[in-house]
Amino acid sequence: MTDRYEYVPHPLLRHRVRDVASGIEGELMAVINEDVSTSLHPYWVELAYVRGPSGREFSTAVDNIESAELPPGQRT
Repeated sequence: MTDRYEYVPHPLLRHRVRDVASGIEGELMAVINEDVSTSLHPYWVELAYVRGPSGREFSTAVDNIESAELPPGQRT
């Protein structure tokens, strides 16, 4: 793959989610498989982009995302 990123489908896209690392809730805007390496060897990770209450987006590991419509700790 020559691109440094690719979009990944996710069942919670455009839904209200919670970042378990920070506790911030917002709308899941995208999940992207990104090459975050700064060397010649690629290092791919899936990042979730969430639009928080301020309107700004932040990224977190996709495994840190859970539905905000469920009680905390109960994953989809």
